[in-house]
Amino acid sequence: MKEAMLYTRAADQKAECVLCAHRCRVSPSKRGVCGVRENQGGTLYSLVYGALIAENVDPIEKKPLFHLYPGSRSYSIAAMGCNFRCTFCQNHEISQLPRETGDIYGKATEPETVVERAVQSRSATIAYTYTEPTIYFEYAYDIGKIAHSRGLKNVFVTNGYMTEQTLETMGSCLDAANVDLKSFSDAFYREHCGARLQPVLDSLTWMKRHGVWIEITTLLIPGLNDTDGELEQIAGFISNLGTDIPWHISRFHPRYRMTDKSPTGIDIIHRAVEIGRRSGLKYVYSGNVPGDQGENTACAHCGQELIRRLGYQILRNELQGAACPRCGTTLEGLF
Repeated sequence: MKEAMLYTRAADQKAECVLCAHRCRVSPSKRGVCGVRENQGGTLYSLVYGALIAENVDPIEKKPLFHLYPGSRSYSIAAMGCNFRCTFCQNHEISQLPRETGDIYGKATEPETVVERAVQSRSATIAYTYTEPTIYFEYAYDIGKIAHSRGLKNVFVTNGYMTEQTLETMGSCLDAANVDLKSFSDAFYREHCGARLQPVLDSLTWMKRHGVWIEITTLLIPGLNDTDGELEQIAGFISNLGTDIPWHISRFHPRYRMTDKSPTGIDIIHRAVEIGRRSGLKYVYSGNVPGDQGENTACAHCGQELIRRLGYQILRNELQGAACPRCGTTLEGLF
């Protein structure tokens, strides 16, 4: 355990957490929505500090991040828990267990050890992923500071449900993020995620304004968030935020409590990609469709294919530094 950051002590020994947009008011001996922050005698503690539940060396494309050191390795870690309860969660075995049973597992690992392993693996980044990194913020923050001192970049793969206080604290060592924009409907967020839409939009706006490289992922679920109208709303929001922001449109496969839905039709993915392009977005990608042409990166100015992919594998990279070899246009991102 470690005393939490970003909370205040309230009356009756309650603790007011300001880590995420739920802003839980936690009574003594109780936990917040995430299931991993507990009030003990008026002091809020993180129950997952240093408790790794997952640790892998992944291609950065798996996050997915296509404009961040393409072809590089990313040392990817997670602790248990989540502040969402998505009915379609892909990693529910580790994200939802603390909420459902109260159980928390993990292998004790110091921040310095994580960074050293990342360096030894020749990774360019550390990705805080698999579960929601906001809920193990103290651990990610300590790792992130050390990672920067060793020349590594830090990446959040996140639902974007953090407060401005959290973003301002982590912002000094957060270099990039892939943010899930799961829908443009507040009702969808309330019913299927146990959350709200606006805080996610606010986080994306903050990150863009403060120079964090962002890419956005939307998992298309048949009949729930795949209408032309909603896709146009999502694409329009991203375009207004920045036409250089890559949008990953990902194919749904039945998981967790949503096994009654069919996988997303590839035609729906292609339709969404076209909507994104019509909205002025320079880089729109199809996800979970290996071999699809929508995985590739083309120059937004002349159309030259710059990076060809197959799943998480780079087949060809034509970039000259960060520029198109044909017209010299710089590809937005970190290279």
